[in-house]
Amino acid sequence: MVRHFEGVPKLEDFKLIENELPPLNDGELLLQSEFWSVDPYMRPYSVQALKDGDVMMGTQVARVVESKNLALAVGDYYVARAGWTTRFISDGKELRALPSNWPESLSRSLALGSVGMPGVTAYIGLKQICDPKPGEVLLVNSAAGAVGTIVGQIAKIKGCKVVGSAGTDEKVAYLKEIGFDEAFNYKTVSSLEEALKAASPEGYDCYFENVGGKFADVALQQMKNFGRIAVCGCISMYNDSVPQTGPYAQPAILFKQLRMEGFLIFSYEDKPIYEEGQKQLLEWILEGKLKYNEHITNGFENMPAGFIGMLNGENTGKAIIKA
Repeated sequence: MVRHFEGVPKLEDFKLIENELPPLNDGELLLQSEFWSVDPYMRPYSVQALKDGDVMMGTQVARVVESKNLALAVGDYYVARAGWTTRFISDGKELRALPSNWPESLSRSLALGSVGMPGVTAYIGLKQICDPKPGEVLLVNSAAGAVGTIVGQIAKIKGCKVVGSAGTDEKVAYLKEIGFDEAFNYKTVSSLEEALKAASPEGYDCYFENVGGKFADVALQQMKNFGRIAVCGCISMYNDSVPQTGPYAQPAILFKQLRMEGFLIFSYEDKPIYEEGQKQLLEWILEGKLKYNEHITNGFENMPAGFIGMLNGENTGKAIIKA
């Protein structure tokens, strides 16, 4: 990352460099990245965690190509948080193994998507905060993204009516293809309020929030009394140089007696529910209950373009960079 982003990230904010890695010390291993993840969280977190000239943050699926660690063998695959790099040295402590029953028929890139952080984010946010019941109505925005597609399908598995919003007609069609009851293009509807009312005249019991801003202002007014809202992201606000202003959430939360809770998946990574989520998601995929889509960008040199494209909503499902 050459410099901190001002507004929307640009290609010139990045530079590809080559460094020589030192020989391995005892206990270390060398890994080679095969898939990288680009996710919305990278935009706000890069401001907090990185300085100009740092390697851009991110996760990858990587294979051990050399090892001086007796516990980790050459050929093993792990999810790592080593940033945008093709090869890296690790002491093994920050590596997460893929589920032991990973089938050869399934691309390991799914460990960055439907069976990885985005999928587990959907699983935990729904279970811990929304707790959807059969017959309830759930709303999810950015519904065609890596998290939203999984949120909607899990809610359907739980017996809910599911409503999703997305930014293109093609994404809306995909949502209906994977089982959403109602879906609409928020960019083309004449009134977001009327679109939400038409999709569920009785209102919403659960709301999985990925967008924030004006969408949230309108959606809060459509909640039923005692509704539950899981705040996973606010992507519409990440590139703002001046904070948005608008209606305030407190009156709706108070008089509708809503539960609204933000959560960060990183707080759950060392808890049993994370592995529980991975196991369940993998089972649902193998049973055909959970469908997935990957938006693949080929070539490590195209990481910045893939990242910017994801922030611009070019992906349906999980945005992945492939070596």
